[in-house]
Order: sequence, then C-alpha cells, then structure tokens
Amino acid sequence: MKILEIKSLVFPEIKVIKFTRFSDNRGYFTETYRYSDFENQPIRLCSGLILSGVRRRRMYQFIKGIKFVQINESYSKKGVIRGLHFQWNPYMGKLVRVISGHIIDLFLDIRKNSPTFGKIGGYELKSALNDELNHWIWIPVGFAHGIVCLEESTIEYLCTGEYSPGCEAGISPLTDDIDWSLCDKKIKNQFDELVKKGAAVSEKDRRELTVEEWRKDKRSENFIYGKL
Repeated sequence: MKILEIKSLVFPEIKVIKFTRFSDNRGYFTETYRYSDFENQPIRLCSGLILSGVRRRRMYQFIKGIKFVQINESYSKKGVIRGLHFQWNPYMGKLVRVISGHIIDLFLDIRKNSPTFGKIGGYELKSALNDELNHWIWIPVGFAHGIVCLEESTIEYLCTGEYSPGCEAGISPLTDDIDWSLCDKKIKNQFDELVKKGAAVSEKDRRELTVEEWRKDKRSENFIYGKL
C-alpha cells in the first residue's frame, strides 16, 4: 500500500488517507490496506514534504493499535441518504472508502461536553476505474456516520467492532437542530438540493433522534468527550 497523504478535516479526529493505484493498459492493482504500512511508512504532506520519524508517528497515532474485525459493503442508488448511525458495546470506528461511485461522507460529533457537539462535517469521496488514487476516511468512535449518494455507489467499511443488535442508535439526517456551520457550503448545498428533490431516506432514519433528544438520552453517557 502506497500512502501519499494523511490530512485532518474540520474535526482533527477525522482523517482522510490518500493512496495510489498502479495502472497500465490492462487496468490497475492496488493494496487498499496493509497494517505495517500504517506503522512504518513515511507519508507525504500537502506541502510535498516527506514526514518520518517522530512527526510521522504522531500523524499515525489516530490508528495506532486499531484492529479491524468486520468488513461491510453497501450499495446505494443515486439520491439515497443513509445515516447518521453510531454503535457501542462494542464501539465501532470505521475506515470508509468508495469502491465505485460518488458520495458525500457525513460525520456528526455526538460526544457529550465536546466543544463541537452537534456539529457536522462532510467530505466528497469518489472512485472511477481510471482514477490514479483512492481515499479512505477515518470515522472514529464519538461521531455518527452517514452517506449521501450523488451517484450509484458501492462503499466498503472496515470496522473496529462487530455489530451488536440493540447497541446502535442514530440522529436523523433531516433534523433541524444539526449545526452545519463548520461544513463546506458546497456540500451543504448539495445535501439541501437532494433533500428538496426527494432524497431516498429510510423511515427508520427519518424517525431517528434529534441532536437535543440525543443529548438527553441516557445512552449518550457512553460517549463522553475526553473519555473515549
């Protein structure tokens, strides 16, 4: 796996990992994940500098000791919105990439006492057969996760916990009390436009909690800022 870049988004806990594909006239090959590369390989910053040694170890700290125990694949049609979901007992961090298609990946801070509680961010992820690069996005414990499908898309999730029935909840992506102030305006406009046109959202996701209901919910004590 050849990692080119790791960068943080509006929340420092959310990371985007850019890696290469090796292409020729036959097609391409890529390693999508290799544990030792996250431990040992220097990475290239946006500035073009190579990061190694102590600084590299700090950059990789977010994934140090992480063990992935479940892999999920999700296919969605254009115009689908899924989420915003989160799990506990066990907790589930997610490493997400687009196998094919084009999505907006959404991440909402659900950690009680967090200075950014209730705020949401988004990042566009896309993948086509002729792309030279692909991306992972890391969604750690403490963030609800969702996707907005701008095209027919297939998504892969590497998960740090196995799914446990009864230990999942969600915030409705349509609730009015999500704070979009940190989110890129282009992404918010794309979301609003899709909702206006009649996005496909499951009844379960529509009926999920508001941010304020989550704040008052006893289950939110599983997600305390600074203790995760």
